[in-house]
Amino acid sequence: MSTCEHVASLPVPEPSPRTPEGCEECLRDGTRWVHLRLCLACGHVGCCDSSPMRHASAHAADEKHPVIRSFEPGEDWRWCFVDELIV
Repeated sequence: MSTCEHVASLPVPEPSPRTPEGCEECLRDGTRWVHLRLCLACGHVGCCDSSPMRHASAHAADEKHPVIRSFEPGEDWRWCFVDELIV
């Protein structure tokens, strides 16, 4: 696992998920997701890039929130979109 400068700016503790039941936009729009990701800047729950709508990536780009973590049970990895690294 690597580190990047974006990890240092993350809030502690990490934000609570805004929609723990699923992807915020998919729930609103009635679309489906494959896997979920949690934005570590604000708690947005979005769907992964294997999902049709790719809401986690869109959120990261729109809001300039670079680091997410898996929101899947049993997974604890983090990804920085800017540095394209598992951190």
